[in-house]
Amino acid sequence: MSVANKSLSKWYKVAGVGIACSLALAGCDRSEKEDTPETAEVTEQETEVSENAAATAVSCDDPIVQDRLKSALKNTLNQQAQTLATSYANDAEIGLSSGVVTTKTNGIVIDIQNAATLQAANANGMTTCQASVSMTLPSEDLYQASQVQAANNQPSLQSRLAQDNIRINNNMLVDDAFTYVVGTQGGQIRTRIAGQPALLTVVSEVVASSVYQSALEEQRAQRAAQQAERRRETAQTNNDNQPRPVTPAAPVRPATPATPPSVNQNNQGSSATTPSTTAPATPEAPKSTPKDESIDMVIIEDENATY
Repeated sequence: MSVANKSLSKWYKVAGVGIACSLALAGCDRSEKEDTPETAEVTEQETEVSENAAATAVSCDDPIVQDRLKSALKNTLNQQAQTLATSYANDAEIGLSSGVVTTKTNGIVIDIQNAATLQAANANGMTTCQASVSMTLPSEDLYQASQVQAANNQPSLQSRLAQDNIRINNNMLVDDAFTYVVGTQGGQIRTRIAGQPALLTVVSEVVASSVYQSALEEQRAQRAAQQAERRRETAQTNNDNQPRPVTPAAPVRPATPATPPSVNQNNQGSSATTPSTTAPATPEAPKSTPKDESIDMVIIEDENATY
């Protein structure tokens, strides 16, 4: 091969390499231009997901959240107290008035303070919160619950509360570490109680014990009234069966003799004869007696005597 041919061949090789490099660079540039919009789209989607997750997160101290939490507490408390009260009544074989447990749970005052985020929202937008939850009960319920615990040789309410880290202030029970979860599902705010809070357990026991003690006292009062009524009826029956004493008739009093009329000395005048206190006069001899001394015996006729 001539020198000219060799030079031309080298030039083709150099030109081919240059063209190949140019094509390669053009392809790389095109690839970069084509990949850039896709990368931007992925970044935009991730941003939207983060923004949606942030939008679904709910504040722990939101007023709606606290209202939903109070409703959840009332419902859970009522269910637990109903179950316990029914169990107590069945063991004692006594009946409970309808709705008495619900009435007591509705009378409990629930308050939520110092709500704070315990764990940030997860992928589902659920936030774990912690707050100080208090429940104020009537003093009568606490007293009756203490009576039941003492009768069954159970620990006192104060020791039970101390064991569960629950403060008591008069008739208010406070849990300073109450945990709950909040978030949105289906566009609505949801509130859920986390775990089995000791505060709910203790308060439900107090309500159930109070209801049980009231029913027990009512049954005792009814039995006492029934026994008193039976005693009264028995006494009345005995009185009706006993013979009644007969009152004796009053004795007949003898007739009082008539008092003779008094002599009116003024009317009688001088016709009244005053008996003489002097010696009686010698009776005169009957005129029919003969005076003949020769007669030895004289017979005197007298109607009252015979000689």
